[in-house]
Amino acid sequence: MHTGPRTMATSSVSKGCFVFKPDFKKRKVFVPIEDYFNNEELDSEDSKLRFETYSLLWQRMKSETEQLQEELNENLFDNLVDFLQKSHPEFQKNSRDWGSQMKFREIPTAALILGVNVTDHDVILRSLTETLQNNVTPYVVSLQAKDCPDVKHFLQKFTSQLMDCCVDRHSKEVTSGKALKKTNYSMDSLCSWYSAVTQKADHKVTIKKRTASGHWRSPPVVLILKSMESFTSKVLQDFITISSQHLHEFPLILIFGIATSPVIIHRLLPHSVSSLLCVELFQSLSCEQHLTVVLDKLLLTPQFPFKLSKKALQVLTNIFLYHDFSIQSFIKGIKLSLLEHFYSQPLSVLCCDLSEAKKRVNVFSVSQCENIRRLPSFRRYVENQPLGKQVALLTNETFLKEKTQSLLEDLHVYHINYFLVLRCLHNFTSSLPKYPLGRQIRELYCTCLEKKIWDSEEYKSALQLLRMLAKDELVSILQRCIEVLDSSTEKQLGNTTQKIKDFLTQFQNLDDSKEEEDACGSQPKGLQKTDLYHLQKSLLEMKELRRTKKPTKFEMLRENVMNFIDNLVRDYLLPPESQPLHEVVYFSAANTLREHLNAAPRIALHTALNNPYYYLKNEELEGCIPNTAPDICIAYKLHLECSLLINLVDWAEAFATVVTAAEKMDANSTVSEEMSEVIHARFIRAVSELELLGFIKPTKQKTDHVARLTWGGC
Repeated sequence: MHTGPRTMATSSVSKGCFVFKPDFKKRKVFVPIEDYFNNEELDSEDSKLRFETYSLLWQRMKSETEQLQEELNENLFDNLVDFLQKSHPEFQKNSRDWGSQMKFREIPTAALILGVNVTDHDVILRSLTETLQNNVTPYVVSLQAKDCPDVKHFLQKFTSQLMDCCVDRHSKEVTSGKALKKTNYSMDSLCSWYSAVTQKADHKVTIKKRTASGHWRSPPVVLILKSMESFTSKVLQDFITISSQHLHEFPLILIFGIATSPVIIHRLLPHSVSSLLCVELFQSLSCEQHLTVVLDKLLLTPQFPFKLSKKALQVLTNIFLYHDFSIQSFIKGIKLSLLEHFYSQPLSVLCCDLSEAKKRVNVFSVSQCENIRRLPSFRRYVENQPLGKQVALLTNETFLKEKTQSLLEDLHVYHINYFLVLRCLHNFTSSLPKYPLGRQIRELYCTCLEKKIWDSEEYKSALQLLRMLAKDELVSILQRCIEVLDSSTEKQLGNTTQKIKDFLTQFQNLDDSKEEEDACGSQPKGLQKTDLYHLQKSLLEMKELRRTKKPTKFEMLRENVMNFIDNLVRDYLLPPESQPLHEVVYFSAANTLREHLNAAPRIALHTALNNPYYYLKNEELEGCIPNTAPDICIAYKLHLECSLLINLVDWAEAFATVVTAAEKMDANSTVSEEMSEVIHARFIRAVSELELLGFIKPTKQKTDHVARLTWGGC
């Protein structure tokens, strides 16, 4: 039989197997990544541009976070490098008698307290490894507890990583190192290998990144133990004991990565072993401080146009504070928010630098102009305009584009002023008793995002406390505010900086002695009688005197400062929802973040089994117990109708009844033996899957029953 070039014949006189090789050339379809960014619901014509804008903005934010983390770890790493260099000062002199410099047989050990954010430890230790290789030694090894169940595997992993560190690939020592790794793993062999590597005059160590001072002939060996708490106590004890005995010929330095407390060293190691360590503690930056700095660099700045709404920010901070304390997870949450914003918001194409956004507005199409008119904030803006402007904004495309450019510029200036005033207000309120507006700036920021802060009781309470500040406290706060305003590259807020400087000068020019004299002269005389009547009378007199007393110059000046700050807050800390076009830069879909980052697997599993239509979108699956549902869904919904003990026979009969209805069989007709076996096999598989998921378990109470592990409808 003749077949065309695109058909494959399978007809034959005899039965057989026909193999068709797939055409890989035709099946390979390379889809650009920006095509996946096209949201069909938006029907947007600029999906590629939105994806490119997202990529560029995220690269800038990622670069900022990486630089920030390097700066935060710089002080810690410098202290560690100084400790390691001072531990063996004879290394730089190429002396082989460095073991005699140690006290007895103590191994230099750095206990690095990293905190409970275990997911961030790898990033910190990776940067630490690179720093040590650049400044101390090329021999830096990192080990995890899962790779070291016993001393043999510990030495094996240690040896293999150590020999792969910095030895020249073309050197002859590589061959001997491979032979050693294949045959023997012991401290004696390591000492012999280290001596051979460092003593040969013609051997040259290849360092990946040389420092300006070069490298030492006898560099130390640094061993980093990630998450020390997870190591077996016996393994650590044996390794430390063996290493201390070879310390005179094998220069080992230990770094313990600790998540909890340095007390774990003494819990894992007895005194006889811990006495062999010369331990020094190093504390990394706390998680909350790290979070504050990240928020300050990424969100509390006009440098990046993208912003988070109050609910979205709370979702990320709650996950951080109540789940993992992981900065890396928090940054990934910001990345997800950025991605969702550019994917779901057609006007996110304007979420870029102001100059670029103005250029893009000029080339907007008619549909994109309609997207602007659909924004709720823009509708409110149009409603507040005169009738002539309303008509022009809704009908004239050119006028709309000009006004959009003006509104984008106003939004940019709003953010500059907003964050400057926010930092100034935080300087005033962060040290108040009981912290009515929060201790961290993120707490104050969330409050300002939600509503007009001056209408809250917390703000009124904070102002009352601020009106009782002493002179030195006010002077210190004003100086910090001047530093905040001077640090801004874009000068805004009019003459606010000069006004605060004038207040500061007036406080400094106050005559302290005269103020004290006025204050003392206005004080009432001491209480002469202590009986209840005269005491009450004296207190009333003091209260009345305080009410009618003329305020001092300091009190008047302090009141002027508080009124000035209150006016700044009312003028510049308006909620973002009050600004037209705020939807362009603010991401508010908190539910989307919660679904992706704070998953509820039990609820999702119950939904999938109890209502398969939710995921499969098949109309035939709707109903109480749809007969076309997957077998596990039928078995699950039937088991919800049972008690704590489920009879397998009754369960199987009910399952068969539903399945036969799915096969469109008459209830009165007899089921064939072959069909019955198939249904029985399908039931057994569904029950096994439910047992694997943890919904049921076998029970010894009755052999033909299973125990139900869930209750209610979920």
